Amino acid sequence: MKNKALFLDRDGVINEVAVAGEYVISREAFRLRLSSIPLIRFARAAGYLVVVVTNQRGVSLGKMTQADLDDVHAYMRKLLAAEEADVDAIYSCVHGLDDGCDCRKPKAGMLLQAAHDLDIDLSESVMVGNHETDIAAGKAAGCKICLLIK
Repeated sequence: MKNKALFLDRDGVINEVAVAGEYVISREAFRLRLSSIPLIRFARAAGYLVVVVTNQRGVSLGKMTQADLDDVHAYMRKLLAAEEADVDAIYSCVHGLDDGCDCRKPKAGMLLQAAHDLDIDLSESVMVGNHETDIAAGKAAGCKICLLIK
């Protein structure tokens, strides 16, 4: 039997969005959205894997390194784990807008890769995001979708 997953965008869903034109480039800039905790706990209790899928163009722009991004994600995992809201995997697209990759949302590449890696049934999974690109990626992958409006 395949797994079902709750796919979550990071910025605006798990953490507060940086000021326009800025990026969350360090753990000091990361601000956990407390509203994400019950959502993750509920999904895990219902038997869903929790998978973060996030566009992180700041790496391609030179605003941060891959090591910086990895550190932010380690810090995010630590904060969530302390709240018993673990995530199973994180997929990041670090490409620029014009790089032509298949992973940058609104494309479904990160979700499709996670489905392959984690044996996920996308038709039984949900994509939650706060931008139309998140919703488009979820639709393209064949997931149910939920747009968060702040």
